[in-house]
Amino acid sequence: MDLSELLSGPIGQTVINNVSRQLGMDEGEAARAVGVALPAILGGLQRNVQSQQGAQSLDSALGDDRHDGSLLENLGSLLGGNAQLVSQDGSKILGHIFGDSKPAVEQGISQKTGISLQKIGPLLALLAPIVMAYLGKEKRQTNTNAGGLGDLLGGLLGGGQSQRRSGGGLMDMVGGLLDKNRDGNVLDDILGMIK
Repeated sequence: MDLSELLSGPIGQTVINNVSRQLGMDEGEAARAVGVALPAILGGLQRNVQSQQGAQSLDSALGDDRHDGSLLENLGSLLGGNAQLVSQDGSKILGHIFGDSKPAVEQGISQKTGISLQKIGPLLALLAPIVMAYLGKEKRQTNTNAGGLGDLLGGLLGGGQSQRRSGGGLMDMVGGLLDKNRDGNVLDDILGMIK
């Protein structure tokens, strides 16, 4: 399962429903916001794993039991019940991913989606633990080590063969929103937004 399949399936709908309810958005707005915020988080992770230290740090974090994918199995009850705990964990994760660039990322996503900046921070904080759980699950299933995390993230961002073959889906839609210079490479634009 790739990320676009995940988001178009039951888990994605659970995320969109909860984001919509908690942040006071309609479902279309929530889907659009998630569709832009998710690649930004993945792009930040992709940038971080370009250094050996960053790759080792992410590999270590993904080895933690909190990011083993089990969060995905009871997501509806977790987001519906105590989303504050998820958001607190998410804020810490975002600090590691974006550091001082977090406000610039939030501003960029707000501009891309037309959704107020006050809703983007909480949205990112809800999504970050979900992204980490998904990556942790993928890492375990594919037996990926620190050196392979860049490829794993690149595939999720649309750089993998299976993604190119399947075409369409969420990542293509997001690509149209984020590919500012229309060069077909969303990652450079995401990273430009983060810098």
